[in-house]
Amino acid sequence: MSTNTDLEALRRPQIVQAALLAISELGIANVTMDDIARAAGLSKGGVAHYFSGKDALCKEAFREFFSRIFQRSRETMDACEGPLEKLLSFGWLYNWDDPDVNLGYPILFDCMALAPRDAEYRALFHEWVDSWIMLLGEAVRSGLESGTFRGIDPVDTARTISSIYHGVAVRWYLDRESHTSAWAVDACRRSISGLLGADLSQ
Repeated sequence: MSTNTDLEALRRPQIVQAALLAISELGIANVTMDDIARAAGLSKGGVAHYFSGKDALCKEAFREFFSRIFQRSRETMDACEGPLEKLLSFGWLYNWDDPDVNLGYPILFDCMALAPRDAEYRALFHEWVDSWIMLLGEAVRSGLESGTFRGIDPVDTARTISSIYHGVAVRWYLDRESHTSAWAVDACRRSISGLLGADLSQ
C-alpha cells in the first residue's frame, strides 16, 4: 500500500468523525468546513483534499454513522436468545449516558429535516429505515418459524416495530421532561409485545 493510500485510509475516517461531532453539536445548517477542519485538527485545504465540499462530506458522515448504528443493533440482537428478546433489545436507544445516543439523535433529526426537500437525504433516510426493517424482519421471521409468533406479515410487522421505536425516540429525545427513559423502554416493550400477541410475564 502506498503512503498516499495509507494516509487517505487514516484521514478520511478522521474527517468523517470530526464532521459527525461538529454536525451533532452545531447542526448541519450551521456547521462549516472550517468547523469540521478544526475538529479534525486539519486545515480547511486538508479537508477539501478528501471531500469536494460540505454537502458531500455531510452525506458520507451520515452514511457512516447510520452504518455504525446498524452494526451495533445487529450485535445487540445477536446477543439475545429468542426472537421476542431480539425485538425488545434496543433499550440502549433511550440511555442519556450512551455516546452513540447523544451523537446520533441530532444527526438523525437533521437528516429527517432535510429529507422532504432533498432527494439524496430522502434516499439516506430510506436506506436507514430499510436497514431497520430488514434487521427486525429477520427476528420476526425467526419467531414465525419457531411458532413464537403466528398470523403476522413479517415485513409489515417489522415496519410497525421500527415505527414504534422511532416514534418513542422522537418524544423521548425532544420532550425529556415528560417522556423519561423508563417510559420509553416500557412503551416499546408493551407496544411491541402487544403487536406480536406475546406475554411479557413469561
